[in-house]
Amino acid sequence: MTKGVFELQEILELQKKIVPELVNTLEKRYNVLRTICHNQPIGRRVLADILNVGERIVRTEIGFLKEQGLIEINTSGMTVTSEGVDIIYKLNDFIHEIKGLSEVEKKIETFLKLKKVIIVPGNVDENPLVLKDLGKACANYVKDVLKDDSIIALTGGSTLKEVVEAFPKITNLSKIQVVPARGGMGKKVETQASTLAATLAKKLNGTYKMLHISDNLSLDIIDTVLKEEAVKAVIDTIHKADVLIYGIGNAVQMARKRGVPQQEIDNLINNGAVGEAFGCYFNKDSQIISETTAIGIKINEARKIKTHIAVAGGKDKIESIIATEYNDVDGVLVTDEAVAEGIINILEG
Repeated sequence: MTKGVFELQEILELQKKIVPELVNTLEKRYNVLRTICHNQPIGRRVLADILNVGERIVRTEIGFLKEQGLIEINTSGMTVTSEGVDIIYKLNDFIHEIKGLSEVEKKIETFLKLKKVIIVPGNVDENPLVLKDLGKACANYVKDVLKDDSIIALTGGSTLKEVVEAFPKITNLSKIQVVPARGGMGKKVETQASTLAATLAKKLNGTYKMLHISDNLSLDIIDTVLKEEAVKAVIDTIHKADVLIYGIGNAVQMARKRGVPQQEIDNLINNGAVGEAFGCYFNKDSQIISETTAIGIKINEARKIKTHIAVAGGKDKIESIIATEYNDVDGVLVTDEAVAEGIINILEG
């Protein structure tokens, strides 16, 4: 650790002890500014509802931010100025350090034996904007590892949708391919892996392949489908992926989303299933106790991909993350502060 970083952390610790209200005010104004930025243009009443605070408090904070030239107010609502956007980006790292999240990241890396852990401040369950921060943190990590000719595979879901939306338009890379890592699941087309692959490819000025196949086919049908040349071509590309981005689910919730019969869900519960990834259901000891017959990448294949990143937030996924990610020595985990605290409490306990 450099002297400069040590001094900064020491100053932050002193501030938290001597003037904790300063830290609280900083976090509060950061949240207000960030919320306006994500929802602009936005009115005062809607802002108060999103932040779950009184309009009087919002009025006070808006007045301060306007005086500082960080927001503008017009008939359509409030918007963040370019200086305000710059402040948000700079405060991201500051809030991260002031909460000591770097140390928490290192702890979880050691506990779960992971390559890297990235924690975003906040709680997905209490603030939906934190889900966007998860997506942004993952997108930033992926941008740094992408090269020409890279193949990206990704699963579906609302969290992965935020990852894709967080990507800016990138034009300095060539021949990027994006493919869905698994077959389709659920009824929402906008969060299907194939849809997200197409959207991401457009942002990366690349190409994509789609896998228009349900995740719940029987073995007989899968055997037939896999003989189709078009399907085989997509599967082959998935297995050549350089980067994999995937979500983690609560076992029972994911089984219900997949339309698994109640009897099988009961079996999962009885066998202690807590987490799901790639159609595999894990118990607390990180053992696979059941696996769906879905077309696409399997867990053992996933861990062979050089860069594979799990993105998940929400306290209902704490045990799921521990179960699915333990001992993935090349794995990267992106999660929120509340989940990180929960992981530490369980593993230290």
